[in-house]
Amino acid sequence: MSIRRTALETLTEITDKGAYANLTLKEALRGLEERDAKWVSAAVYTTLGHLLYIDHVIAAYTKGSIKPQIRGILRLGVCQVLYMGVPDSAACNESVKLAKEIGKGPLSGFVNGVMRNICRNKDNPPPLPGEPVKRLSIQYSYPEYLVKEYMGQYGAGFTEAMLSAMSDPGCMTVRAQYPYTSEQLEKALEERSIGFSRGRIVEDAFKLEKGFDVTKEPLFTEGRITVQSESAMLVCRALEPKEGMHILDVCAAPGGKSAYIASLTQGGAVIDSWELHTHRAELMKKTFERLGVKANVSVEDGTVRHPELCGKYDAVLIDAPCSGLGVPGKPDARYAKTDAIIDEIAGIQKKLLDACADYVKPGGVLIYATCTISKRENEEQAKAFMERNGCFEKGELSGCLPKDMWKRLYEGFMLQLFPHTDGTEGFFLAKMIRR
Repeated sequence: MSIRRTALETLTEITDKGAYANLTLKEALRGLEERDAKWVSAAVYTTLGHLLYIDHVIAAYTKGSIKPQIRGILRLGVCQVLYMGVPDSAACNESVKLAKEIGKGPLSGFVNGVMRNICRNKDNPPPLPGEPVKRLSIQYSYPEYLVKEYMGQYGAGFTEAMLSAMSDPGCMTVRAQYPYTSEQLEKALEERSIGFSRGRIVEDAFKLEKGFDVTKEPLFTEGRITVQSESAMLVCRALEPKEGMHILDVCAAPGGKSAYIASLTQGGAVIDSWELHTHRAELMKKTFERLGVKANVSVEDGTVRHPELCGKYDAVLIDAPCSGLGVPGKPDARYAKTDAIIDEIAGIQKKLLDACADYVKPGGVLIYATCTISKRENEEQAKAFMERNGCFEKGELSGCLPKDMWKRLYEGFMLQLFPHTDGTEGFFLAKMIRR
């Protein structure tokens, strides 16, 4: 099977059947050589990231409905021409070959004609709609309902800047894992001439130059560093973890936050790491083994309340399942999440908060976090929790933030991060203290 066919089958599984991109790609890439796997992954994710604009271009040169597999071939072909630097002739020829390879030879002429028309006119693209919501939706490949929601909340200019930043997957961020230190990591990167910048919000974050393959780096395989976003590190710091504390990480897989909490406490905290799914709990155990982290991993449903755990923990972290709309590397999330699905997710988040809040000791910390930009899942969720639970008060977040970000705090205990203003994922956190 050609790599383009692999990319096509993977793409159509995601776009037409609603499969998760990361899981589908993981299966599709098994057995492929490294170079081929990277190409397939790039083709699929780049197509997904620009899907609505690609469809807008295709629609300008076609009429009527297009068979799903042919539509997928055209999507991949246009992606290669517009975003991947593949020469026009190669993209056209390979698209025709792909149509024949999947048994659609009679339609190869159609594919050839559409692709060549698009290539001839790529410097004169079809105009975007004049209506602002429709224009931003197509230009940045976000569903109209999301664009409309963001524009209503943040304004047109802010929304466009945010969507533009979300189009860039950004660079890889790593940190040191205790007993290895940030100072040692900085020295090692400099000695290897690996370009990096330190985090603006969390200094432990090292943002590496693009193209660096961390999986081949001995520092990674030996457990001295790990990949983690700056926003995820901030959530752990907001807990203010200390040696001797008993801490619960409710939705813990793949384990990065539990590991950073262990690092911040130099292994001196007792950490319970819960995960709903067995296979993800096993993945977390492997992460802890690589990093030398001691944590109690268990398969638990965080929405089920355990009365015997009430008042047991000094700190509870709920990095809740969410719509994932703040993660540039998950473009499929924006197409799969409808209004109804977001409401369903918000219902699960509410159950998690209500079930786990009682586990916090008086004076203890509860952190609620998501990797999304959605007021229903974020500010509204945290405020509703506070209204239901008079035994919690607003926690102070300014201590873990640079001073220039203090004005960004919402009601003092909530913070929404944005990719274009903070250089991070779209991430939310709220800090509550049990009275």
